[in-house]
Amino acid sequence: MNCIARIHNDFHSKFGIPRQSGLVSGMLSTIVFEKPYRDPEALRGIEEYSHLWLIWQFSEAVREGFSPTVRPPRLGGNRRMGVFATRSPFRPNAIGLSSVKLIRVEHTDEAGTVLVVEGADLMDGTPIWDIKPYIAYTDSHPDAIGGFSDAVRDYAVTVDFPKDLLDRIPADKRVPLIAVLEQDPRPSYQQDEQRIYGMTFGAWEIRFRVRDGVLTVTQVEEV
Repeated sequence: MNCIARIHNDFHSKFGIPRQSGLVSGMLSTIVFEKPYRDPEALRGIEEYSHLWLIWQFSEAVREGFSPTVRPPRLGGNRRMGVFATRSPFRPNAIGLSSVKLIRVEHTDEAGTVLVVEGADLMDGTPIWDIKPYIAYTDSHPDAIGGFSDAVRDYAVTVDFPKDLLDRIPADKRVPLIAVLEQDPRPSYQQDEQRIYGMTFGAWEIRFRVRDGVLTVTQVEEV
């Protein structure tokens, strides 16, 4: 398969990326096509759709071998599930599938026609293998059962982001960043209330701790 495009956003490392697509609204990403696929004709009609499917590679999780079970982080890392019953990146073929909202089709001088999307759970630079329209009458199943993921669907923490630290973040990035932090980026098996965690978000290093369900930002520095 050929890489047709790469995504660009504020997630420059795996830590902190939303665990599923669509969880964080306001988080924009730009899809830039590789030169052989930078033909605007290939996108004719795409603006008529509100959402898209992205088929992509877990490029930071490619490994040799195959394990039939994995430890989902949301189960505390202590319970094994079949790999095909999870969305773990550690798969026989490191392929991801995400549904994103199409915000706009944008024409640029340097990169040709690009797609601006919302709600992606991909790291900056991730290779995309294909893009397909999301079709609600076939792709949406409101009565679907979500297995073990249903039990943790509404999990979130309260975010305490001191104003003097939040003011260091550009205004248009603040709401998405807080939404990312509300998802609690820590692996579920790490519950040390004294530990200071760090995640990269755009040009900033965000440090925080979590205690009694409250995530408190302790430091914001440019990287």
